[in-house]
Amino acid sequence: MRTTAIGKGRIEAFSDGVIAIIITIMVLELKVPHETEFLDLLPALPVLSSYVLSFVYVGIYWNNHHHMFHVAKGVSGAIMWANLHLLFWLSLIPFVTHWMGENFHATAPVASYGFILMMTAIAYGMLASLLARHDGAHSVLAKAMGKDRKGNVSIMLYLAGIAFSFISTPVALAIYVGTAIVWLVPDRRVERALAEVTSVKPGGNAL
Repeated sequence: MRTTAIGKGRIEAFSDGVIAIIITIMVLELKVPHETEFLDLLPALPVLSSYVLSFVYVGIYWNNHHHMFHVAKGVSGAIMWANLHLLFWLSLIPFVTHWMGENFHATAPVASYGFILMMTAIAYGMLASLLARHDGAHSVLAKAMGKDRKGNVSIMLYLAGIAFSFISTPVALAIYVGTAIVWLVPDRRVERALAEVTSVKPGGNAL
């Protein structure tokens, strides 16, 4: 059973609120040094760096989440649960961010960080797939998502990062950073697909 357009808007608003809280929790984990010199910030750099990396990841998901729901025709009960599933894994990012920041040379925190990133990517892929299926094979979203090679490659990179965390945590961290850089530019597939559709309609406006 499909919900109304209002339900779609409520999902977007709720997701935005949760993501805002996630970012707030992450920044509250940053501890200000009691000393007053610039060099006193050095011990906090690992935690600050992990915060920056996680902020980028959360921002990427927020951006692409907006793009998806902008063109989605509607939602279903399964989509609502899939969205909650995505938010669940996103909500764990502050925990592993702080743990890794405090112990960036240790295997377990770095591997756990990669695991959460991987599960978040899987959850996002499931949500995108359900939205595309709901809209139909010929919908803008279905055409935009395609086979999602970029998302599948990212999951493989997270798996590689997890594996390398048992061998070399700097290499694992480099993989996480590199994957974030790949996604730093917003996913343009939705915009391109929407532009193709609207270009054939007089007065059509792209995203």
